[in-house]
Amino acid sequence: MNDARLVCIRCGAAYPADRYASQCTACGPDLPTALTVAYANDRLKDVTRERIAHGPRSIWRYQHSLPVDASQAVSLGEGVTPMVSLTALGREMGLANLFGKCEFANPTGSFKDRLASVAISSAARLFDARVIASSSTGNAGAAVAAYAARAGLDCIVFTAGVSSGPMISQMLAFGATVVSVPSKADRWTLISEGVDRFGWFPTSPFFGPPVGSNPFGIEGYKSLAYEICEDLDWKAPDWIVMPVCYGDAMYGVWKGFVELQTLGWVDRIPRFAAAEIYGSLVEAFGTGSDTPPLMPQPYQTAATSITSPQGTFQSLTVLRKTRGVPVKTGEAEVADARRRAARMEGVHLETAAAASLAAASALRANGTIGSDDTVVCLLTAGGLKEMLPASDLGNSVLTVTADMDDVLKAVAATRGKDLTSKKHAAPARSDEPATRIVKGATS
Repeated sequence: MNDARLVCIRCGAAYPADRYASQCTACGPDLPTALTVAYANDRLKDVTRERIAHGPRSIWRYQHSLPVDASQAVSLGEGVTPMVSLTALGREMGLANLFGKCEFANPTGSFKDRLASVAISSAARLFDARVIASSSTGNAGAAVAAYAARAGLDCIVFTAGVSSGPMISQMLAFGATVVSVPSKADRWTLISEGVDRFGWFPTSPFFGPPVGSNPFGIEGYKSLAYEICEDLDWKAPDWIVMPVCYGDAMYGVWKGFVELQTLGWVDRIPRFAAAEIYGSLVEAFGTGSDTPPLMPQPYQTAATSITSPQGTFQSLTVLRKTRGVPVKTGEAEVADARRRAARMEGVHLETAAAASLAAASALRANGTIGSDDTVVCLLTAGGLKEMLPASDLGNSVLTVTADMDDVLKAVAATRGKDLTSKKHAAPARSDEPATRIVKGATS
């Protein structure tokens, strides 16, 4: 299956596969542009839904879409994550068909496992790499550390003091070398030197202006398009709403939908919405620029996973090709969306992941998204990825004596709740063994 090459997403210039650590030189330094994987052979020939259904229970069931054969994959069973109907949130937003793609169900707890599995598989099987390098605020580093460990490769992750403690713990547990440096730019300088001097295999951006992550890893995100459509009985939703940093996942998901349309399995490609923090894509849309500007960072966002002040051409490409829109999400709106998802749907999200819900709400409120549109929000990571204070959670632990009246008073005083209602009676206790009911059994 080693028929991969790289092409520029702006000008179409072709490059050999081993240029994975470069941007397009034909476009020049004033037009920073990512390369993407293309295949010499017709990978979609003879692909059927039945063949996919009988494949591995991971993203590698879509091996026709990936650069490495499934038999050589470095996998932890990533992908095939739940897509749940967010009925209560949808009702509040005025959306009849709101869904959340729950990427926190991946092995290391985020959507980055899709990138990591394909990137590390490519590093080990196609390029004989020995050291994996990443600059990361958390999720990407945790994911590549896990898959590098699985492949028996060394991994070094550079952070700059903004990474969440739980994610640093993940990296350390997987045996990665974690290095904290003074600034984000220092991360890129060191990885660049490691790539040039020692042949490190980079999975993340490591130069600026950013163009995106390793193009082989981005291929892993195409699996999201397949899974979403399969969950919707092979129909494309009207909207895909995603938190965006460099647009890696958005570009990969879009490529997946292009494949699905080519296969004839969907009749259209969804519109994409990009939830960002500092508004680089919003500014580029407003000016018509093909190069998203570097924006000021007047505050340090709690959504650290999407903290980039500058968008990418690949993000603009997807939004413009799909009649999509960028949305600048505020801190208060994202925090509110995170709380509501937990309280109303039982879905506890990392702050950055909730940006997709905040963006969907804003787009419904201004009429961009219709009330009957089918909307899928990518929920990129779960709330266990970060430690939030009780004040941010809107809740706290109650300390009381071992007296029921004391408990009830404390609950009433702090939560405004009455737990004495007998509307739902407790089940009667019995020493008899429970009856085992088997579906399809007859008496």
